[in-house]
Amino acid sequence: MEAKQMEPLFEVAQLAHVELITPKPEASLWFFRDLLGLEVTETVGQSVYLRAYEDFYHHTLKLTEGPTPRLGHVAWRTTSPAALERRVKAIEAAGLGRGWIDGDHGHGPAYQFVTPDGHPMELLWEVDYYEAPADKQSKLLNRPSKRPLRGVPVRRLDHVNLLAERVEPNKDFLVQVLGFRVREYIELNNGTWAGVWLSVSPLVHEIAFMRDAQGARGRLHHICYWYGFPQDVANLADALREHDITIEAGPGKHGISQAYFMYVFEPGGNRVELFGDPGYLIFDPDWKPVKWTEDVLDKGIIWWGGELPAEYFRYGTPPVKEEAAAVKKEEEEAL
Repeated sequence: MEAKQMEPLFEVAQLAHVELITPKPEASLWFFRDLLGLEVTETVGQSVYLRAYEDFYHHTLKLTEGPTPRLGHVAWRTTSPAALERRVKAIEAAGLGRGWIDGDHGHGPAYQFVTPDGHPMELLWEVDYYEAPADKQSKLLNRPSKRPLRGVPVRRLDHVNLLAERVEPNKDFLVQVLGFRVREYIELNNGTWAGVWLSVSPLVHEIAFMRDAQGARGRLHHICYWYGFPQDVANLADALREHDITIEAGPGKHGISQAYFMYVFEPGGNRVELFGDPGYLIFDPDWKPVKWTEDVLDKGIIWWGGELPAEYFRYGTPPVKEEAAAVKKEEEEAL
């Protein structure tokens, strides 16, 4: 008898925002504001709230000062207030809930929880929409603000990529409890998963998990902002080199997700990816996840554009002990 297929859940709508912790708040703010063209919506205490010019909400990035670079949290918006309540009950049943907060600047009450690996997340419904002042209002009525004349401005938040001690439990939680769909994954010869790309929309992914080569838990690999045009990534690469920002890899193209990528490090130490085109979109409601195995994985990791450095597979934030020592040595050699 054929196994009964679980009815799809459509109760998480989108990636709403990401909080990054940075030990160099002024330098990190300069990077996101002056090079990537993000707009500052609000500054409160040790945090700055920013958005790209095609982000409709109050913010998609919260930069908060802290002793080490790391993920503060990932926030998801549900499809309705009732969907929020139902997903909270499901998270609580899974034993991963941490409780409600009254809200934050830019959004209303949010329910905090963690992934099986310990990544901090929250679900919310109520959001503040950005209202541009007169001098920043776009003549395009479907664009929330003008394209900035600063840096090479990104257009919107795209996704977050997280490192995990084990990929499968995190994938199962997102699929079974939150309703994400697996789009692509890497299965090694021993049957374990080395990576998975998931989404709740036609995007190839709003979130990915990769196995942490350091064996650590709950770390960040990167956040990603989207351009939509490869030329913008090339222009940014030129600007980054002018301003001594480390380009880790790219521009190039992944086979997995077909992403036109470039990876850089913001001054606080967190990795940032810049997408140069949309990759591909998925509209098939019966999509069969794409499986990458070791014999073809080289084409999945890099379709063209050169090899990824070894640190790409080892470095995440917060750095583990040996990573922190290597980063300190690099900084000392640069002085």
